[in-house]
Amino acid sequence: MTPERARTPWWAVGITVRVVLLAPLLWGALISALSAFPADRTLEEFRVAAGAGRVTHAAYREQDGDVFHLTWSEGPLAWREVQGLPVGDGPAVYPVARLHRDLGGSPSVFPEREGEPDGGGFLPDWPFDVPGRAGGWIGAAWVAAFLVMLGSTPRLGNRWAWFWLFTVGQVGALLFLALEPRPIWFGPDREPAPRKRWDGGTGCLFSIGLALAAVAASVALGRLAGLVLG
Repeated sequence: MTPERARTPWWAVGITVRVVLLAPLLWGALISALSAFPADRTLEEFRVAAGAGRVTHAAYREQDGDVFHLTWSEGPLAWREVQGLPVGDGPAVYPVARLHRDLGGSPSVFPEREGEPDGGGFLPDWPFDVPGRAGGWIGAAWVAAFLVMLGSTPRLGNRWAWFWLFTVGQVGALLFLALEPRPIWFGPDREPAPRKRWDGGTGCLFSIGLALAAVAASVALGRLAGLVLG
């Protein structure tokens, strides 16, 4: 048996694992970008959507039992928000209890208080804060990709370089799964050209640029989705 034929089953297993981990992370990155830039709507539009059963996720911020900021989705790609709702007394106040009544207690909808990113430590927030029921799977995929990186010998950079790209770089897990140990689109008989690996310092510098690029891409994607999806 030739080396290429002997390697093919392991290549297929590796590609399968990478695709299985990469797919939910790409989906999670998309949902995180879109949910970060919801389209402005009115409270009446939310209540109409809730009454029609179109709301699939809702998150709110409240003060003394009154909602003052509300975000919801009508499907995974369409995110809306209402800002600056009044609190206290008056006919325009929207109590949390009324929000629950409007949503009708549907098991597929769970109002929750919007938390702020903790900003502490090195782990990125987005894989663990993806709204909806798939959030846990996306966080698990990120952890699995991180463990795969720690247990492998990466080609482009050493483990310290990839550590910074995974954490400070925000989307390093996506790049790792797409590029290591060879680009995911390479066949089993194609080897990447030899190159010098990045060290930890280089990876740290790259991670800052990658984080800035990720934020810019998220803003652009969110704004584009707002134009296309309304």
